[in-house]
Amino acid sequence: MYISKIHINNFRNFTSQDILFNNGINVVIGHNNAGKTNLIKALQLVIDVEAKKRLTVDDFNKHISFLQLRTAPPRISIEVTISRGADEEDDLAMVGEWLTKLEPSYEAKLTFEFYLPESDIGEYVEMVSSISETDTRNKEKVWKILQHDFIRRYKHRIFGGLAANQALADNELLRKFDFQFLDAIRDVERDMHNGRAALLRDVLDFFMDYEIKSMPLAEKSKKEKDEEIRLRRVDFAADADILIDKLQIRMKTGKGHILSYAKETGASFEGAIPNFEADISDVEMFSALKLIIEHTTGIKIPATHNGLGYNNLIYMSLLLAKMQMNSDMDYMGGNSKVFAMLAIEEPEAHLHPAMQYKFLKFLKANRTEKKVRQIFLTTHSAHITSAVSLDEIICLGSVNGVTTVGYPGRVFPNDASKMYVQRFLDATKSEMLFAKSIILVEGIAEQLLMSQFAQYEGKSLEDGHIAVVNVGGRYFEHFLHLFDNSKANTIHKTVACVTDRDPERKRIDGKDSFRKCYPFEYQADVDVYEYRCNEVTVYDPNSNIKYFTQDNLKGKTFEYELVLCNPALELLLTASIANSKEIVEIMKLLSTAKSSKELLAKLRKGPENDRISEGIAGALTWDESDKNVAIIASRYLNSVGKGANALELAHVLQTNFDLKGTPEYAQFTIPPYLTQAISWVCP
Repeated sequence: MYISKIHINNFRNFTSQDILFNNGINVVIGHNNAGKTNLIKALQLVIDVEAKKRLTVDDFNKHISFLQLRTAPPRISIEVTISRGADEEDDLAMVGEWLTKLEPSYEAKLTFEFYLPESDIGEYVEMVSSISETDTRNKEKVWKILQHDFIRRYKHRIFGGLAANQALADNELLRKFDFQFLDAIRDVERDMHNGRAALLRDVLDFFMDYEIKSMPLAEKSKKEKDEEIRLRRVDFAADADILIDKLQIRMKTGKGHILSYAKETGASFEGAIPNFEADISDVEMFSALKLIIEHTTGIKIPATHNGLGYNNLIYMSLLLAKMQMNSDMDYMGGNSKVFAMLAIEEPEAHLHPAMQYKFLKFLKANRTEKKVRQIFLTTHSAHITSAVSLDEIICLGSVNGVTTVGYPGRVFPNDASKMYVQRFLDATKSEMLFAKSIILVEGIAEQLLMSQFAQYEGKSLEDGHIAVVNVGGRYFEHFLHLFDNSKANTIHKTVACVTDRDPERKRIDGKDSFRKCYPFEYQADVDVYEYRCNEVTVYDPNSNIKYFTQDNLKGKTFEYELVLCNPALELLLTASIANSKEIVEIMKLLSTAKSSKELLAKLRKGPENDRISEGIAGALTWDESDKNVAIIASRYLNSVGKGANALELAHVLQTNFDLKGTPEYAQFTIPPYLTQAISWVCP
């Protein structure tokens, strides 16, 4: 069996949401305050009998309207659905009393309710009815009444089966769940450095004489095992008594001096005299040992001297060992656990990326070996999300204060798109799952420069938690399946797709294929050429996705557009630009040239420059100003090395921006389609 769904109503950031779980690993991601911790806490309230059930006013969802609060006191309801998993043992006996759907694919439900008893509701309604609906602080006043007069009267119950039947779940059956939760604010050093810590002591007790305990019953009966272990303990106790007697002899005189102070202070009276006595067991003796780390070189280091990440790994391994102990029926008897779950907040804390991969592999192995049945991780680590499948990821978000849930593995219309995105999401590109909004771009140049363009526009992509993701071409549609909020299970984010217009042409006579052309060549000779350009998808105006591209008449590519908007800006001519001298010359002519022929005359002879000249001459509908700018943009485009130039341009644009307000600052104009994209994701 496995927990297949949780419905959370009115708990913290959740108003009324269903979250579906996988039978295995569940990786919960989302921006800060998206509700990742609250989801684990909600799960814990239902199935962890040791968890604190008494809640506070701050545990209610505060988006409840005043009218709802005035009508009835708020209540919290958390319903967990348990389903039978494929290829797993039948746990029907454990959940039989909670069934809501019978075999073969049974379902059972557990519901946690936190509510004001019926006998107190009338008093509550009477008290809050005096608050006016027009009072600007009406909700605040209701919460104060609840805090001061009613929260102490609230009760909590866990019901099995349909909640409407109000049948209390058997506490003994609830104890069959083993829910181990390692929260983000953890002190693993305190809990494991020495054997006196409860976790390590319990684990030591279980694994003491494990070679006997783990013997198959065919080799040795339980009675024979217990007797052999008992004899070992008796033998150890005899040896321990000898050591204790030796200590008593060594302390005989010193003890007299110590206890004399007790007599003088009055601690000894009516014949009662303080003394020292000891009786030490094998586990207590082992507990006196310090946990150390021994290297292959022979160097031994106390665990207290390890890094936090290393100690986190050790502690998690102890948790899993404890879960193995809890599920051992021979050892725990009727108190043994049946269903083991592990929940970890931010397992990446203090772990190097390589260790994160290894840890995740370790968890999967424990799941495969059924040492733990279901795993829940909350994370901000793109390294972890890139190492798991899309099916194992659950994305929490928030739109206008309402929590949203997305399932990346469930959104694709075909396996081809799903496999493409799965391969694409490495540790860098997985950032798109965590960001608040996304700008998808075709290439490295846009990716490197977009943040600085936003800076020139007075905006910050970093402050807005906006990711710029280079998809390596015109492959947006694969990724948009993840985010289209008109479809079910998608991740709700604002997405801008920045793409090039890329005009092309080919001869009608079929003598060649489509090849790139200049904007001034586009549709210039329809009798000889067939033309096409990148057609962008137009989404509904209310969609969270929008495409941005260059002008339909004059646009071509990103680099071409930079110069089209800044035709005389020599700042764009970085060290990697070829033909810089020639481009500078035509830039300087721009303000004085009376015709495009003057600029064309400065181009040296060559096939591509000849084509530019021929194309400009044939652009009969273009005025001379547009032709001149197009000449410079075309020459620049043919001289740029995209990757190197983008890095250099990022540096010079940042340097220029830092000079803003000084005479040295050069005016730089961001192409309009890019300013529109930035404003879309960062209003």
